Amino acid sequence: MALFNWLSSPQWGNQNWLSIQAKIEGNPYYRLQSAGEIAVAAALGIKIDVNQATVDDWLRLPGISIHQARLLVELAETGVQFLCLEDLAAALSVPVQNLTPFKPILQFCYYDADCPATPVRVNPNTASVEQLSKIPSVDLFLARAIVQNRNELGKYRNLADFQRRLALPPQVISDLMYYLKF
Repeated sequence: MALFNWLSSPQWGNQNWLSIQAKIEGNPYYRLQSAGEIAVAAALGIKIDVNQATVDDWLRLPGISIHQARLLVELAETGVQFLCLEDLAAALSVPVQNLTPFKPILQFCYYDADCPATPVRVNPNTASVEQLSKIPSVDLFLARAIVQNRNELGKYRNLADFQRRLALPPQVISDLMYYLKF
């Protein structure tokens, strides 16, 4: 109720709301500037899953540095699970009050690594043929092609580079994007 009252107050204004909404919807990397913009993002349904967030996701939050974003991603990739705001604060060595304004768009989802429904993410820049062939939709032929292409042309920069270099159809990339990390 307090959020609604604040957003509908004359000082916020409909024009300001629409301007922020256009910025957020027009740029997936738009860096939020204030608690007001975070409130607009939350109202638009923007969520950041802290246990699967990318560096770009973290950098959308005001005051988060590139070093902090990389640290959080690295910890999550090694299996650290963030279950609450206090976990993030401890990982960043900052007071929890510094992160409280982000709460409306942060999502704390738990992923059980032993559950078959939780995808295991593999880095195609370091994975072996055997590791790659365990990914659904990757047969032995594609796994070998991934490694051969990597050995001949160097590391893949991102998912788009991976798709382009291997000439994979969009549907295959749609299936693989949940299993790959770069």
